[in-house]
Order: sequence, then structure tokens, then C-alpha cells
Amino acid sequence: MSPTGPAVSDFPALSAQGHVTFLGAGPGDPGLLTLRAVEALASADVLVAEPDVLGVVRCHARAGVSAPELTVVDAQSTAAGVPVLRDAANLVMEAAKGGRRVVRAVSGDPGLDGNAGAEMLACATAGIPFEVVPGVANVVGVPAYAGVPLRDAQGADVRFVDARTASERCWTEVGASDATAVVSTTLDSVASAAGELVSAGRKPDTPLTVTVAGTTTRQRTWTATLGTIAQVLKQAKVLPSPDGHQPVIAVVGERSSAAQRDQLAWFESKPLFGWKVLVPRTKEQSASLSDQLRSYGAVPHEVPTIAVEPPRTPQQMERAVKGLVTGRYEWIAFTSVNAVKAVREKFEEYGLDARAFAGIKVAAVGEQTAAALVDFGVKPDLVPSGEQSAAGLLEDWPPYDPVFDPIDRVFLPRADIATETLVAGLIELGWEVDDVTAYRTVRASPPPSDTREAIKGGGFDAVLFTSSSTVRNLVGIAGKPHNVTVIACIGPATAKTAEEHGLRVDVLSPEPSVHKLAEALAEFGAQRREAAKVAGDPVTRPSERRPGARRRRTTT
Repeated sequence: MSPTGPAVSDFPALSAQGHVTFLGAGPGDPGLLTLRAVEALASADVLVAEPDVLGVVRCHARAGVSAPELTVVDAQSTAAGVPVLRDAANLVMEAAKGGRRVVRAVSGDPGLDGNAGAEMLACATAGIPFEVVPGVANVVGVPAYAGVPLRDAQGADVRFVDARTASERCWTEVGASDATAVVSTTLDSVASAAGELVSAGRKPDTPLTVTVAGTTTRQRTWTATLGTIAQVLKQAKVLPSPDGHQPVIAVVGERSSAAQRDQLAWFESKPLFGWKVLVPRTKEQSASLSDQLRSYGAVPHEVPTIAVEPPRTPQQMERAVKGLVTGRYEWIAFTSVNAVKAVREKFEEYGLDARAFAGIKVAAVGEQTAAALVDFGVKPDLVPSGEQSAAGLLEDWPPYDPVFDPIDRVFLPRADIATETLVAGLIELGWEVDDVTAYRTVRASPPPSDTREAIKGGGFDAVLFTSSSTVRNLVGIAGKPHNVTVIACIGPATAKTAEEHGLRVDVLSPEPSVHKLAEALAEFGAQRREAAKVAGDPVTRPSERRPGARRRRTTT
């Protein structure tokens, strides 16, 4: 019986046809990308992105994606703040006609980008299928991050103006209305735009906010009026400046009043807003810690101080892993992510997987160690209920019982410099311990010269020390942090080491946890911010303090 309906051959071979996704990358905060945008980026063959959003979208594209550079071809337009780029439309069309999946990423939302509209028409004319993934528009996202709502319960009109292309009629209409005006312009053209609105009928005392680098940790907002904005920017020493061509979003209207913004400026009032925080840990170790710091408004900078290398003689580790398979052990205890990684790599070398842990009890110290095991496919049987340390693990470890424990031996894969606390405690509980060097820790290579200069010159606002070794190694490979840098330590032993190296400890974590340490630093930042506001001083970062300014020691 022949099938009904069209045959498969009747449909065009879509797999051989290119496709274009016009994607809005938002105003700058990578967290504002939509889920659909992330999906499209992950499947792209070619990424055509404007320079100011390339960093936002590139991390979501696959490793082999082609990303041709859009180069500025007109120096005069750059000075005017509107650089003319290499023809993106040709790059998009060429790749799509070659059967490739193209993502064309623009700042904000594609629907408000004139070039994107023209490129969509070109695709339609050429018969190239395309889709549009909306993004958070700059004119909406930036005011939201600046604490300036564009509408209230009365529902006033909102008008959007691009000062670079606005006609005289446009200025006249907006100036004659009482609508909230959202003006896209440049830093050195704000006063001119304000003058246009005053000339068109707006009162000089109309409130105005100006935001540069909106939605990023470089965001800065000034509150003024149409008549005072030029003076405010001059007094703040913002202008004149070689960076005057930076794009800004200005909001004109009563919702921009200073009193209201003081209550609603949620983003710039984060406790560590704009702080550059040095995290002397590897990228893998510091991932969740860096995410936490970002939630407080900080800009984490990861600098590995310890490099992990295989043991000099692998035989001991090889015998222990074979012992796991042959039933030599009752327990295996992991005290670090690196220990999990070392055992996992040895497993993969032998073609083993998590099933080799069947019948063996597994212990882990710390949330990250436990998470690394779960990622491996192993759920720990024992994680300390209290302090996440060797001592905390011993508090919960059961004594050896010959009736219930058929085997009395524990496999302990560790670093070559690990302390003997856990080994001695397990022996005291009646267990035999195979204390095996699973990896060696060596001092990492020095960071790049600009990072070293920032550390010694006060370019960082804070540094988080999570162990005594991170103190010793950071000072050894990069030098001592400047005295304006806030020093935060995870515990008394780490603080003592920092003080021995001539550092003043400002923040001490209440618990030996990297996340509690980050919380303590955020609390320090909040107290510092509040003290400045009470004193009527501008809120500054530690790296912005005047040389010689005194700072009191604070422990949280």
C-alpha cells in the first residue's frame, strides 16, 4: 500500500541550506541573554558580532565557531562615537549561502538596530531563512539597572530618542510634551541634547539621569537636571575626557529625581559593586566562588597560585586503584576536588568508571568535593555534618567494628603536602590507612605582568586568601598586595600567615568556608558603603582611596 501525502523528496533539503539568527545580546550584562539566544549560539557555525557584544556571546558559542572580525574602517566616525564597521551583511550572506548556520549578534535588541533590519531584508530577498531572537533593549535595560522606572501607575508616555539622528521636529515634539524621554547619546553630547529639550520647551529644572556602561560593573550614573548636567559632569571630572564618545542612556522626567533614584538604585548599591577582587585559586576551584562574588557586584580575577602535577612515582597510586577493584578497601576518603580528579583520571586510564566503587563506602570533605564525586557518578556516603575539614570528618567517622566491617582498610588519596591529622585520627579509630600521594602541588607560574603590577600597585580592591599556602604562593609569584587592598582570610591560621608576610587582615571569615569568606567580604563592603553615606562622602572602592588614607581593621 502506497503512503498518502507528499513524499520526503518533495521537501527542500533544509540541511544544505544556510540559516541566519539575528540575535539581541542585550545592553552588556551577560546574564540578560535569553535562553533562546544561548541555544542559537551553541549551534552556530559562524558568529558575526559587533565588537562591544563579542565578549558577551562568544562564551556560549562552541569551540570551533568561526568569528570573522568586524573592523572599523572610518576613523572620523569612531571619534563621533558611531564607528563604521566592515560590511557585516556581506559576511552574513556569504556564510549563509554556503549552507552554514549564522548568528548575527547586535547590542540591545535587533528590532531597534537599523542595520539589522536592512540585513533581514537582504536575507528575505535572497531566499535565506532567518529568525529573530529579541534581546533586552539598551533603552529599557539600562534605566532598569540605574533604578529609573520609565512608567508609573499614572502611565505617562515614554518617548525614545536617538540624539545622533533625531530631527528638529523630533526634539520639538518631545520638548513640548511631558513624556518621559529616554535619550541615546554620547557622554560629551549629553549637555547638547539637554539644551535641545530646553529650547523646545522643557523646563531647565526637569530631573535627568545619565548612565554610562549600563548593566555592567563599570556602570556609573549621575543625577542632575537639564540645566545643570554640564556642570555636574564637569565637577565630577568626567568631562572633558578622551572617552567622551562613550554611549550613554539619559532619562528625562520626574522619575529621574534624585530622591527616587536613591531608593531604587539596586544595582550600583550592591555591597561590592565594581570591586576588583583577586581570587588566588584555579578556575575550576573558584567557579562557584566567583559566581558568588559577581552576585555582590564584584569583578573576580582568578590567579592560580598552585599547580597540580602527577606524583613522581605512579606505582603506589596504581596499586591502590587496583585494590579498589579487588576489594582491598572498606572506605575511600576524598579531601579535595584534586583528589577526585586524580582518581578519576587513573580510572579512565584503566577503562574503569564509577561502577568500580560498588560496595565501597565513600567520604568527602567539602561541598565542591562532594559535587565533583556526584559529577563522576558517585554519591558520597559520608560528608561532615559540621566543619568541612579533616577534623570535621573525624567527628562523624565511625570506629572500626570487626563485626560490621568485613575490611579494616581505608584508601586516602591526597596531596603530597597534606597534614597527618586525618591519618592519625583514622588509626586511632581502629582503621588501617593507605595514605597515598595522588598528586603533587607545586607553585604556579607567575601571572602576567599587568596582573603583578595591579597586585603591587593597588589595582585590586580586595584579595581572598583561602589557605596559608595561597598567601605564601601569591606573595612568592606576584609580590605583596598593596596596603590599600582589603585582605580577607578564611581562618586564624591563614590570617596569621598573612600577618607574617606584612599584610594587615581586614576581614576574617566566621567559618572555614570560601562562601562564608565571600559573605564576610560583602558585609565589610556594605558597612564601608554605609559609613561613607552617613559621613556624606562619595562611595568609592578601596583602590580609589587617596594615598595615605587610614582604614580601621574590621573583623566580621
